[in-house]
Amino acid sequence: MLYHITWLITKLDPIKYLCEVPTLSGRLARWQVLLSEYDIVYISQKAIKGSAIADFLASRAADDYEPLNFEFPDEDLMYISEEEGASNQSWRMYFDGASNALGHGIGAILISPDGNYYPFTARLNFDCTNNIAEYEACVMGLQAAIERGIKSLQVFGDSALVIYQLRKEWETRDAKLIQYGKLISELKQSFDEINFQHLPREENQMADALATLASMFKVNRESEVTPIHMSIYEAPAPCHNLEEEKDALPWYHDILRYIQD
Repeated sequence: MLYHITWLITKLDPIKYLCEVPTLSGRLARWQVLLSEYDIVYISQKAIKGSAIADFLASRAADDYEPLNFEFPDEDLMYISEEEGASNQSWRMYFDGASNALGHGIGAILISPDGNYYPFTARLNFDCTNNIAEYEACVMGLQAAIERGIKSLQVFGDSALVIYQLRKEWETRDAKLIQYGKLISELKQSFDEINFQHLPREENQMADALATLASMFKVNRESEVTPIHMSIYEAPAPCHNLEEEKDALPWYHDILRYIQD
């Protein structure tokens, strides 16, 4: 019995327990006698609403409170920086190389500031490694940009080895790759601004598709493929073949007649 009483004291509020239990004995009865003269009433705690804190702070606001000044001091500013404006006029180049059982192919894409795409692809009819194919794709893209007179270029590739070697952050030890590094250093002199950035493979899918396409086809001479024309269809093909009814009635005439009849 004493064990159960002790458990009740530790688990329940003593005041609530004394007020709600009519018959008590022993130590709990003495507590009730001692606390009865104070007229203690148990009130359960209520949930505090979010507005209670705001009302409390509002009722005790300081007299010297000053609201914050949200005026923008440079509201007449029309130009942020020359560097940001220049980056908007930069061309972008994506490159990638592919080596598989069918052969070796490279692909590069030039994207103008207006968003126009200029794809390039080539097949490599000599034995090479994946890194050499990546360098070949980069060289092809840079040469295409030089032929078009591009002066500001941002180069993107998914090969971390090639990108960081061209940025001089990684050392180039392979003798074959050293020659490519020297060639690209010479090509970089034709640009006023050029930088190399690494990106994940899934973000370089178009250049990867061009390189894979070139590796799949076996050609003996240079051939020109008609540029790809990409359209956008907003609706299924059957919807494009529907004939428009030409009458003077509004489009909701049939619906209105159905509701009325």
